[in-house]
Amino acid sequence: MKQYLIIGNSAAGISAVEAIRAKDKTSKITIISDEDYPSYCRCLISYYLAGDIKEEKILLRPDAFYKENNIELILNKRVDRVNPKKNQVVCVDKTLINYDTLLIATGARPKFPEIKGIKKTGVFGFRTIQDAKKISEQVNLIKSACVLGGGLVGLKAAYGLKKRKVDVKVIVKSKQILSQMLDAQAASMVQKRLEENGIDVILGRDITEVIGEGEMKAVKLDSGKALECSLLVVGKGVQPNMELVKETEIKVGEGIITGKDLKTNVENIFSAGDVCENYDLTLGKPSINALWPVAVEQGKAAGSNMAGENIIYDGSLGMNSIEFFGLPVISLGIYKVDEASKDYEVIKVIDDKANLYKKIVLHNNNLVGAVFAGDIRNSGVFLKLIKERVDVTPFKDKLLEENFGFPGIIDFLKDKERIYV
Repeated sequence: MKQYLIIGNSAAGISAVEAIRAKDKTSKITIISDEDYPSYCRCLISYYLAGDIKEEKILLRPDAFYKENNIELILNKRVDRVNPKKNQVVCVDKTLINYDTLLIATGARPKFPEIKGIKKTGVFGFRTIQDAKKISEQVNLIKSACVLGGGLVGLKAAYGLKKRKVDVKVIVKSKQILSQMLDAQAASMVQKRLEENGIDVILGRDITEVIGEGEMKAVKLDSGKALECSLLVVGKGVQPNMELVKETEIKVGEGIITGKDLKTNVENIFSAGDVCENYDLTLGKPSINALWPVAVEQGKAAGSNMAGENIIYDGSLGMNSIEFFGLPVISLGIYKVDEASKDYEVIKVIDDKANLYKKIVLHNNNLVGAVFAGDIRNSGVFLKLIKERVDVTPFKDKLLEENFGFPGIIDFLKDKERIYV
């Protein structure tokens, strides 16, 4: 009987398990997670912090999932290293676990900048359910908090804190929020909505020190100004958890490098999710797209191939969506280009009164990116056009019309069954 071992109990790992069980009902599957918690939707922890949803609603699968699928779940155990020559992993507690086929879906962890006082009590990352619980325990004891970083994680934390009646200031080093997701126009719309709802955004500043004796009491900005606060959430991006393959023959770049079958350069070792480096469809080169839907796609493909299928994964693209205080935004693929460049064509619609913004980016009459704010309906149609690299020449002038949708492109698609919404 085959032994599957999956390191990681989130989107990629669970998707892989389901793909394996679709083909192989009997072989042994073991999941190892360094978290002491069953699988949950990481992207919902801000809504849990905000009090919008209860804890039981963030579970990715019901408790019975593991028993029904005959899975051995090992929680609160960290894998220290992989030994491909022995088909074995070595855990931090020296436990040895064998495998025939291995999936590395270890995800990523928050980056903490080297700032004086960053390890003081009251400084948190915002990546896990435990982070959200620890922050939640503090919110009734504090009046004010700061968030370092204006990316998706930082703003989600700010949203959750504000909904719990905490005064929040977001400190952003760059000149706009969401600089890794939106262009300046869409970012300004989001910033305005945040500020209208009481979240202060400070652009062009950084934190140089966390002040306090043991527990933090304030942060010091690079302007010299001190902001009083009892809690700091750090949202300065993530880094892949790939130390376990250090000093092995498994090839790494920004992440663990995989091919179109999600396999590493070692025959029986696969990778998927936020730790996996794979082909980016719009960049045209390998990259990491640390996104929940990508992790699900990669996990499914990797699991199928681990079980003997021959699924080709064409690649992923950057895509993010969020809604703050009733303003939805989404970006797909390449969202920011030099609009004076002859390499790209940019088409926009801006309606300030309706709080509406639509922008698409074309390259050689192929859609390579889009940004929508205020109305993100039919964004799945644009994702489809990007993924299939459809020549949009026949309907280019209709792309941003209000009634443009799937009926307008169906005759130009290769795969008419899979429509993303």
